[in-house]
Amino acid sequence: MLKLGVIGTGAISHHFIEAAHASGEYKLVAVYSRKLETAATFASRYQDIQLFDQLEDFFQSSFDVVYIASPNSLHFAQAQAALSAGKHVILEKPAVTQPQEWLDLKQTAEKKHCFIFEAARNYHEEAFTTIKNFLADKQVLGADFNYAKYSSKMPDLLDGQTPNVFSDRFAGGALMDLGIYPLYAAIRLFGKAQGATYQAQQLDNSIDLNGDGILFYPEFQVHIKAGKNITSNLPCEIYTADGTLTLSTIEHVRSAIFTNHKGNQVQLPIQQAPHTMTEEVAAFAQMIQQPDQTLYQNCLDDAGSVHELLYTMRQTAGIRFEEEK
Repeated sequence: MLKLGVIGTGAISHHFIEAAHASGEYKLVAVYSRKLETAATFASRYQDIQLFDQLEDFFQSSFDVVYIASPNSLHFAQAQAALSAGKHVILEKPAVTQPQEWLDLKQTAEKKHCFIFEAARNYHEEAFTTIKNFLADKQVLGADFNYAKYSSKMPDLLDGQTPNVFSDRFAGGALMDLGIYPLYAAIRLFGKAQGATYQAQQLDNSIDLNGDGILFYPEFQVHIKAGKNITSNLPCEIYTADGTLTLSTIEHVRSAIFTNHKGNQVQLPIQQAPHTMTEEVAAFAQMIQQPDQTLYQNCLDDAGSVHELLYTMRQTAGIRFEEEK
């Protein structure tokens, strides 16, 4: 069983721990926060947890893998410190803000004989294996992938505050937070894109509230929509020469139905996992405990491709984080 440490005391960390414990592969043993009181409050629902307010002490404690769910702009430095201390790292998406940072983390992980993962949960869904196998003998003509959900932080933004998710200091925005899911789906199904573009509705700090992008492949395009000040209830679609495959969503897929040009339908055998993070936590544990270098290398390479696209799309839209200005 893997001993788990956690950085980040938001709701998503509880969600991850719930899936990790349910898998039977992890046990939470340590929590870091800048304030011990915050760490104690977070850890109160668990038992026998070490609490830390100093990162150096935290990384010297006896856990195997750390889940990092701090603000986006802090991920890189914290991950580097964790890897340097010999800890495996699971970084909540987006793992980094620039492609070079991912390359640096890969290099440090290799040097320290550790694993580095990005927690982009839909990449590990068995549903996408089923979908990819179904598309194997079909000519893909394009796709529309969207993920737009009204943020719980919008009232604070409208009240004049700048929550982390809308902050250039903390590398926020719709593309980084939600647009990464359609990008992972596209790369998982179609491979690396040749290029990308993005246009967005933006705040004065350049951070995007919502936007539309295009991924360019040799024979087709994938259209991307991301949003945090809007909600999209549209399904996602993949267009082929034989018909259209309709997905319920782009993450935690519950159904996939193919409709041919005559109107005949085939429902793919999708089995939705009971928890949105079930499949990713199991995949991480398997790769750490029973290393499959091919699978792991594919994960690393695909994450690198995603971050190249994110960076390119930000540049085309003029989205700049504080450290880049």
